[in-house]
Order: sequence, then structure tokens, then C-alpha cells
Amino acid sequence: MLKLAPLFACLSALFVSSAFAGVNVSSPTNGSTVQSPVLFKATAGGTSCSKGVASMGVYSAPGVLAYVTNGTVLDTHISLGPGTHQITVEQWDYCGGASATPITLTVASGSGVYISSPANNTTVGSPVRFTATASTTCSKGVSAMGIYTGPYQKAYTVSGASLNTDLTLASGTYDATVVEWDNCGGASSAPVKINVSGGGKSFTNVQAHSGWSGHGELPPKYAMCSSCPGLGWSMSQGISSPAMDGKATKYSIYGTTPYADVLWNKHLIGDGSSEGLPDYDHSLTPSLHNFTYDAYFYGTDLSLSENIEFDIGQFVGGTGLMFGTQCQIVNGHVWGIWDNIHGKWVSTNVPCKPANNTWNHITLQFQRTSDNQLIYKSITLNGVTTTLNAKYAPYSVPNWWGVVINFQLDGNYKLADYSVYLDKVTVTYN
Repeated sequence: MLKLAPLFACLSALFVSSAFAGVNVSSPTNGSTVQSPVLFKATAGGTSCSKGVASMGVYSAPGVLAYVTNGTVLDTHISLGPGTHQITVEQWDYCGGASATPITLTVASGSGVYISSPANNTTVGSPVRFTATASTTCSKGVSAMGIYTGPYQKAYTVSGASLNTDLTLASGTYDATVVEWDNCGGASSAPVKINVSGGGKSFTNVQAHSGWSGHGELPPKYAMCSSCPGLGWSMSQGISSPAMDGKATKYSIYGTTPYADVLWNKHLIGDGSSEGLPDYDHSLTPSLHNFTYDAYFYGTDLSLSENIEFDIGQFVGGTGLMFGTQCQIVNGHVWGIWDNIHGKWVSTNVPCKPANNTWNHITLQFQRTSDNQLIYKSITLNGVTTTLNAKYAPYSVPNWWGVVINFQLDGNYKLADYSVYLDKVTVTYN
């Protein structure tokens, strides 16, 4: 072990020496104190490689590559947390060589946003986990944080100085921004550029689209009815408050029949599609194997509900796959999943304790295997993800093709009147 020390010291000395000769960093300066996000500007220096410099990058800590770009010019902002950082700006040439410039800098603890996930300029899968914290010089503190997936495209907001959520995004490149707003009227932000791969295609703001239909279900058989004794319901779109973007939808259940339910259904793909995807030749529906139901829901008193249900159904000829999930408000405050063959709910050990008077965020991931088995992959509620990978068999249906989305409110023992708002409902499929 000790015999390696002289060799390591020599290599380190050579590395630092060549680094100063190779990379010219104009911002930030070594030993400076800066605010986050930090502006990094550099140009490549000389190289003995006849083919020239291939790329440049920034290590925000030893072994942590925070940014990389092709060419001989580097110009980017990187979000860094308060404290002292040992930074390395490096260049790589086409001959396999490299040189670097080390920088020590201090990030002040004033106003700023620090993004810990996703890393800048990386390729990620969907849903994308965003984790960030904020600080401010405002004596009243940080009021809220938010995520913009593009200019003027606010995708998420949360109260307080920390953010931890999953966003379902379609494949593509996003110039995202995480913003903090303080209680003094100020704001600061940090950019993060990501490439989302394998995200599939998405229907967005589904709650605001046309084509929804509501149906009552009365105990004990729970057959659908359009005029149901002792049960009423309503659906109101375009709600501006509470809402995240002025496009919320209010779903309400009321009446006198205990344990009555209301199901709202919308055909997305295939037979009866209200999204312009009728799939007449039955080529699209059987090609789909992965689904994500991503939504925000809000209620003033969710304890009045028996269950709140979120489903995606896929029908491939005579095979039916109902990916049913419900937040069991009464039965254990856990998530339940639907057993297609036995027609019953199976309680999981995944907690479901949504908060009142705020937006709760769910992300549900499902998969149809090559032999038509259902897999409940994971459930995420308010940033906490639990992996299930629970497998169930499908059930037989008449010859039918398509993909549908359901939202259901279940009445409690006295059918207390209550409402739930949905916003930013996204269904991703591939």
C-alpha cells in the first residue's frame, strides 16, 4: 500500500501541471465566493493530439461529472449547495488524453436553488425524479418551489423550501428550471437540461379533455346505472381554484345510499376513442406494454371517502387487463390493487395517507408482459416510491380493443357528500 504513495504523488503532480496548461477557466475564479447556480465558462487549451479536443466537462466533486459538452468551449450554469467545493474543469482529446484545472470555490448561503436530482445534461428515464432545496436572504423564508419543464410550462409547485417529486415526461430534451419564491416577493432559479429516453407517448391534462362519462354503482352487485336511486354525481371542468394551472376538474358524489360508488371513464385508444386514436386495424393497442398514470388530487376532507380509485384498462381482443389501484381511506390507509381473475381488491402494505387542503401527487406504473400478465410495478405518493412488481393474470372479455382511464369515488357507510379535484392527469404509454 505504501509503495503506491510515491507513484500517486507523481501522477497527481503531472496531472495538475498539465491541467493549468490545458484548460482556461474564466468563471468562476479559484478561491472565489459565488451564488448558486454557478456560471462555468472555459475554453480548451493546447493539446499534443493532432486531432484536437473532443469535449469538456465539469466535476462538481471527485468522481461526480456534473456537466459535459462537445467541442472546445464550455458555458453553463451548475446548481451547487452552500459550502466549499473542490471543482475540476477537464478537457478530453481525440487521442485519449486529458488535462484539467482544479478550482476551489465557496457557495454562499444566500438566495439560491440547489438541484440534487436529476444531474444536469444527463439522460434519464420517465418518470423523472426531481429533488431540490432552496435558501433565501429574505427574513421570512422561502414560500414555495416549482418546476418548469420549458419556458412558461410550470409542471409542479410545492410549499416550503424543499422539493421531491416524480414527473412523467415523454421522450425528448427538456431545458427545465427549478424556481424558489420567497415571502418577500423575490425569486431565484437553477436550470437543468435533461434528455428523457423511453418515456413513451403521453396524453396530458386528460382531466380537462372531453369524452368523460359518469356511471353510478349500487351495492351489493355494483352494476353500472345511469339513473341510480339514492345516488347523485357531477363533474365540472375548467376549475380555476383550487387548481395548479386553471384546468382542474371537480368530481363530486352525494346521495343517501350507503357504500354507493361513482365511476368516471374515458376511452383513450381503440374502440370509442375520444382522443382521435381509433386503432381501426388493431395494430397500436397490442403493441403497448407499459403505462403510467400520473395525477394530482385535492380534497378538503378526504376522510369522507371510502376509497379513491385510479385505473387504466387495456383490452386486446378477448383479453382484459384492468390495472386497478385504490387509496383505501377507510380500510387501513393503504393502497389496494385489483385481482382481475377473482374480481376482488387485495390490500398492499403501501401507505396511502393523502393530506387535506393541498395537492397530492401520485404516479402509478403498470406493465403488460409478453404473455399478457399484469404487473403492478410501483406506486409513488408525494415523492415516496414503493416498488411492488406484483403479478396477476388477466380476465376474459368480449372481442374488444382499446385503452381506457378510470377515476372513481366510493361512498362511505352513510354516503357523506364529498368532492375530489384532479389536475395535470397524464397517461404515458409505450
